[in-house]
Amino acid sequence: MLLIDEIDALVGDTLISVLRLLRAGYTNRPTHFPSTIVLCGVRDVRDYRIHSDQEKTVITGGSAFNIKAESLRLGNFSSQEVEALYRQHTEETGQAFETEALDKAWALTAGQPWLVNALAYETCFRMPEGQDRSMPVTCEMISRAKENMIARRETHLDQLADKLREERVRRVIEPLLAGTAKPEQPPEDDVQYVEDLGLITTKGQMRISNEIYREVIPRVLTYTTQITIAQEPACYIQPDGRLDLSKLLEAFQQFFREHSESWLERFDYREAGPQLLMQAFLQRIVNGGGRVEREYGLGRGRTDLLVIWPFSGGVQRAVIELKVMHKSRARTIQEGLAQVREYADRCGAVEAHMVVFDRIPGKLWSRKIFRKKESYPVTEGIELAIGIWGI
Repeated sequence: MLLIDEIDALVGDTLISVLRLLRAGYTNRPTHFPSTIVLCGVRDVRDYRIHSDQEKTVITGGSAFNIKAESLRLGNFSSQEVEALYRQHTEETGQAFETEALDKAWALTAGQPWLVNALAYETCFRMPEGQDRSMPVTCEMISRAKENMIARRETHLDQLADKLREERVRRVIEPLLAGTAKPEQPPEDDVQYVEDLGLITTKGQMRISNEIYREVIPRVLTYTTQITIAQEPACYIQPDGRLDLSKLLEAFQQFFREHSESWLERFDYREAGPQLLMQAFLQRIVNGGGRVEREYGLGRGRTDLLVIWPFSGGVQRAVIELKVMHKSRARTIQEGLAQVREYADRCGAVEAHMVVFDRIPGKLWSRKIFRKKESYPVTEGIELAIGIWGI
């Protein structure tokens, strides 16, 4: 038996040559050729699209590809398998995982094997509090482990940057980040490729496959933007320790007005450029003191951000919804308000904002920039204040 790992790391004529050699040797089994050969990679061999320099064309079929007997795919863990894996740690060390921690690990990873193991390793072996086996693993510890992994740019997460630069990946991911469906849907082969990479799932509505990737992808795409935006987080922290989101969004309005053209030109994902620039600006401020959770998907028409900011009096939870204006301003705001209220209610937030991007070419900035405020009763004596920011 011969196993060839990362077979798809070979490219062009080299890969074609290997596949054709395997096909040519088939008839010599078992005396002069392996009986069984396993090709391991992120894609099924039938999906390879190989450019041949020698033949000056893209090879998509023929005898080189007619070698497959069976395809086996290593899928994600189920929630029960994640729990069983973590229970093995408990049995060996005595350190328990709280139920909420198990639920959080599943929510963050959706069972992606590398993420499941890396998250537990970070929590139990790298974080000082997790190394105390008498202390149970909590939901908060899992959340902090996730932040540590992202901030440290672990190899697996850092490699996403290379994949995101591929044009076929961009064609699939960009509409998800923008929250809108393009007139031309991405080719089926591209969708299958990105799903094979583990970046998306097509079960139900197509979406980013897990919470960690939903956070990592925009942060990877805007990393250099985040570190070069000249904003100091301390300017937006109130005396009681809360984050002043109204002041932050007012500053972003002016920043976008002055610099959006030059900044958006730097993005490969230009359709999602305004949303990505807003997230980069927000992440620059929130880094080190809190975190941002993200929700977006094809056809949603919006990007939902949840800002979680700990301070001396508790935890501030605020919703920011990003929308691109495709209809009239009044209709966009009306539709957005209902969405903001629903998302804020689900997240338990009592502060919310909606940012409306007007991308009509040639329109004067004085007609794009506006600010309004709405409020809605949530429970008796508590109202949800919604700031509406036109950009």
